[in-house]
Amino acid sequence: MSDLSAFPITRKWPAQHPDRLQLYSLPTPNGVKASIMLEECGLPYEVHRVSFETNDQFTPEFLSLNPNNKIPAILDPNGPGGQPLALWESGAILIYLAEKTGRFLPADPARRYETLQWLMFQMGGVGPMFGQVGFFTLFAGKEIEDKRPRDRYTAESRRLLGVLDQRLKGRDWIMGDEYTIADIAIWPWVRNLVERYKAGDLVGYGEFTEVQRVVAAFVARPAVAKGLTIPAAPN
Repeated sequence: MSDLSAFPITRKWPAQHPDRLQLYSLPTPNGVKASIMLEECGLPYEVHRVSFETNDQFTPEFLSLNPNNKIPAILDPNGPGGQPLALWESGAILIYLAEKTGRFLPADPARRYETLQWLMFQMGGVGPMFGQVGFFTLFAGKEIEDKRPRDRYTAESRRLLGVLDQRLKGRDWIMGDEYTIADIAIWPWVRNLVERYKAGDLVGYGEFTEVQRVVAAFVARPAVAKGLTIPAAPN
C-alpha cells in the first residue's frame, strides 16, 4: 500500500486508492488533457474535483502541490525510481505519462521532437490565444467597449487555425497516421473555442475543413468522449 500522507494535498482530497495515480482537475481544455491521456493509456487513477466555485485552487493544500494554482495536477505514487512524484502543467503531465507508458510520443528522435514542437505550439499559442478570445466573448471582456483587444486575439486565433488546417492536409493527425500527445493537447482547445466560447463565427471556423474533420475524429474516440467529462459535475 502506497503512503501519500507526506503530501498535504491528500488532507483535503484523501486518496481512497493510494496505489493509483491521483488526478486533481476540472473538465476545462487544459484539465481534460490529463484525463483523456489517462483514459487513452489505460492507467488506473483516482480523480479529485478542484472546484473553482469554492476557490479550491487557492487552498494551502492545493498550493502545496501546485504553487501556480492551476489545474490539472497529478500525484503519482509510482513515479521514477518507485518514488511518488507530484507534477503540474498539462504539457509536462502529457510528456510524463507518454514516457511512463511508452505511448503517444514517437520513439524516433526526430519525430519525437517534432511532436513536442506541436505540443509547444499549443502551450504557447493555441491555449493562450483561444483563452483570450473566450474572455472577450463569454466572460467579463464582452463588456469592454473597445473591440481592438478582442479583434487582436480573434485574428491571431484565426491565423493559428490556418496553421493547423494547412498542417492537416493529407494527414489523419498532427503527426500523420500516428495519434500523439500533440493531438491530445490541441483538439480540446479547438473544440472549446467553438462549443463553449461560441466563437466559431467570429474566427471563421467553417473555413477550416481539415480542422473540423480531425476534431470530429478526435471526439469520436471512446477515451476522449469519457475524458471530456472527468471530473464529473457534482450531483
